[in-house]
Amino acid sequence: MTVEVNEYYSVAFNIISNVGTAKSLVMEALYAAKEGEFELAEEKLAESKQFFVEGHKMHASLIQREANGEQLQFSLIFMHAEDQLMSVDTITLLVTEMIELYRRSKKTSLKAILKTST
Repeated sequence: MTVEVNEYYSVAFNIISNVGTAKSLVMEALYAAKEGEFELAEEKLAESKQFFVEGHKMHASLIQREANGEQLQFSLIFMHAEDQLMSVDTITLLVTEMIELYRRSKKTSLKAILKTST
């Protein structure tokens, strides 16, 4: 395996690692929101974004290299990294909406409780 291939795999694994951490944090945000801990949920989403952005930067660097004429080797590892990147992007969008639904549901429940107690 050449240095170039090792570097390519290293970038792919770094993408996988960063976006995997981002996904875990997004799910922790969802679980926190489910328990009504919305501040914690927002913190987890913010932390997740940092990892996602790092993975995205690495991905963009490879795209830039190819756009500059460098011939990059296709690999299943890199395809997996791209798949994970796109999945986490979608999961983040959906979880963000779910957190908002939890937030609204809690407000609605609280209003109902206050209404019945008066």
